[in-house]
Amino acid sequence: MAGIEQLLRSRLATAFALVVEGHVDPAVQRSGHADFQSNAALGLARRTGSDPRALAAKVLAHADLDDLCDEIAIAGPGFINLTVADGVLGRMVGAMAADERLGVSTVEPETVVVDYAAPNAAKEMHVGHLRSIVIGDAAVRLLEWLGHRVVRQNHLGDWGTPFGMLLEHLVDLDESHADLTAVGEFYPAARRKFDADAAFRQRSRQRVVLLQAGDEATMRLWHRLISLSQQYLMSLYDRLDVRLRETDFVGESFYNDRLDGVVADLEQLGLLRTSDGAQCVFPPGFTGRDGAPLPLIIRKSDGGYGYAATDLAAIRHRVGALGATRLLYVVGLPQRQHLDMVFAVAAQAGWLTPPVRAAQVGFGSVLGADGKMLASRKGGTVKLADLLDEAVERAAALVGNEEVAAAVAIGAVKYADLSNDRVKDYVFDFDRMLALNGNTSVYLQYAHARVRSIFQRGDATPIRDGSPVTVEHPAEHALAIELLTFPVVVDQVAESFEFHQLAGYLYGLATTFTAFYSKCPVLKAEEPVRAGRLVLCDLTARVLRTGLGLLGIAAPDRM
Repeated sequence: MAGIEQLLRSRLATAFALVVEGHVDPAVQRSGHADFQSNAALGLARRTGSDPRALAAKVLAHADLDDLCDEIAIAGPGFINLTVADGVLGRMVGAMAADERLGVSTVEPETVVVDYAAPNAAKEMHVGHLRSIVIGDAAVRLLEWLGHRVVRQNHLGDWGTPFGMLLEHLVDLDESHADLTAVGEFYPAARRKFDADAAFRQRSRQRVVLLQAGDEATMRLWHRLISLSQQYLMSLYDRLDVRLRETDFVGESFYNDRLDGVVADLEQLGLLRTSDGAQCVFPPGFTGRDGAPLPLIIRKSDGGYGYAATDLAAIRHRVGALGATRLLYVVGLPQRQHLDMVFAVAAQAGWLTPPVRAAQVGFGSVLGADGKMLASRKGGTVKLADLLDEAVERAAALVGNEEVAAAVAIGAVKYADLSNDRVKDYVFDFDRMLALNGNTSVYLQYAHARVRSIFQRGDATPIRDGSPVTVEHPAEHALAIELLTFPVVVDQVAESFEFHQLAGYLYGLATTFTAFYSKCPVLKAEEPVRAGRLVLCDLTARVLRTGLGLLGIAAPDRM
């Protein structure tokens, strides 16, 4: 179902093409002076040396807009202002109400791998893991809803020299009775023993050798440790209500047998060079501070593999075995250069060739009120479990309903992240994120519950048969325009993964509905106005629920 913005853009693009040669983006956008505005005439006039108002007038002379707009005007230096006819809005709202997908079309499906969360075995998750989990889950939800086949990859750090130390600590604890309920102490305790006890250090180093050799007893211990770690991680994922499952764990160990093949292929392609004893690839365009070519280390001088080898093996597996045509890495911005170099080498090797492409969905850091990395009251890293506990405790005090408190708490934590531009740092503030007013998930959840309450009072039933609705009042007009914008926002976010755009849209919808509800009686209105307003209310609730769901946030019917 084509939305009103798409129709206006298409009609104006045709008109611009009749005035000038070649395609011109009409740059249609929402406006505070009309429903929509096109400013394309200004830029085009600068390029052609013509008068922008005269150019806009020529475009409108060729534009077929009379069946869509009841007011068309040229404003200022050449803006084209468009006000959509109420009757058009009524027909489109009726059609949207009959559409289960709310005007959002499914896409030509691709296989998309989303790499996110990236925890480490036997280590406690902290606030630094939050953004990857929350943003990655939103990306998964959106892509799945659009019709893509999404492969979730929870890249688990489960291999390497530290595991000798961890496995020996597990032996000392009596692995048959060990659990990781106190996972926060497991790694630090093992580290303290390693630093203080020479005998333990020696045992740990011997255990590494046994692990790398595939020793049966050591592998059994290793599987036990990984299983305990996954149980702990799943408990947090379940609390966060994200879609990661046990089957989504793909540890670094999974790629061990593939690393030699990566080196062999790079060598056969003539891409490997030796630098200071290490085997490296020097992808073009990457230089250090001294201007010298920057190496991507594939195999270290001691024979061990670097992260790059594992990342390249993962790309080969995801493209070859999983059939992915799109790879998304939800990883912090400090990893940008590393990933860019990995992608460049994979392209050189022929593992990333069109239509296959890879991209980082990067993000900034979570800060405290002091503008520094968020820390606990004792100055240490904030544990993710402690953060969620406090969120639920505060939400329970706010809503007075334990069942709803979890949905409110988790929604607040997620929305605080997703409502901010992901490439920027943001300040974590419980008071602000749990506020009943302003751009918060709590406000949106209350708005949804408020709309649903209309239909809980008697025989209020919306019509979803596609019939046009009556749109007359300016507040009805404004709400209809806001609702019909939903498909455009979803399409934009599906390309950019800038979820703050969706969050901002939902907040705008909720505030527009509040203005509508204060000015337009619903249940007491006469027919057919009452029926039309019920459709607008129903659509508002459905869009809020769907939009929040794409962000991974629940929308309770009662608060």
